[in-house]
Amino acid sequence: MKKKILFLVTSAGLIGPKNRKTGSLLTELAHPYETFKKQGYDIDIYSVKGGEAPIDMVELEDPVNQAFLNDEGLVKMKNTKSIDSLSIDGYDAVFVPGGLGPVVDMTDNPPVQQILASFYESGKVVSAVCHGPVSLGNVKLKDGSYLVKGKNVTGFSALEEKNYASEDVSFELEDLLKDHGANYSSVEPWQPHSITDGRLVTGQNPASAQGVAEKVIAILEA
Repeated sequence: MKKKILFLVTSAGLIGPKNRKTGSLLTELAHPYETFKKQGYDIDIYSVKGGEAPIDMVELEDPVNQAFLNDEGLVKMKNTKSIDSLSIDGYDAVFVPGGLGPVVDMTDNPPVQQILASFYESGKVVSAVCHGPVSLGNVKLKDGSYLVKGKNVTGFSALEEKNYASEDVSFELEDLLKDHGANYSSVEPWQPHSITDGRLVTGQNPASAQGVAEKVIAILEA
């Protein structure tokens, strides 16, 4: 039976005191999407508010990014369904791409947290990359513990943020994960780094996006 992946994406197109344009980072959408598609998986895209979900259009010359934009990926991003209508039934995994958008509308979002907790507690795979793990930082399970507590995780590092968007974010993702008990690790800025801990898969930065998808596939095919 075909595996089915839910992409859970931001609806936030602006961030910070200077209204920096943002959204889901194109590379972190396209590389996992095309990797899952190549595996033969079905993919749905839901956003926080539904409708057209913003994309941070980086690395437009990248052939995988172009494949996403010229295929049904862009069409799906222009016509996302709202999480208000989401049922997790039938999905095998959820993936949250980064970009700065999730910092705005996923960090303290109870419906998002409920979806991610439900995925995890239903035995499904939960994954995120770069700033996407902000969606996981405050998620609590039924026993009251944080989902990330005691888990080996990664995400965009404080060192990377320092030279990227420190003026636009009000907190460090790395600190959020550590404060809630995660065993956080990172490698040199902008180098690939993805981690599997049980059914939880996280990646550090854009270069890690495909690795996250490959690790999710490894779990689902095991």
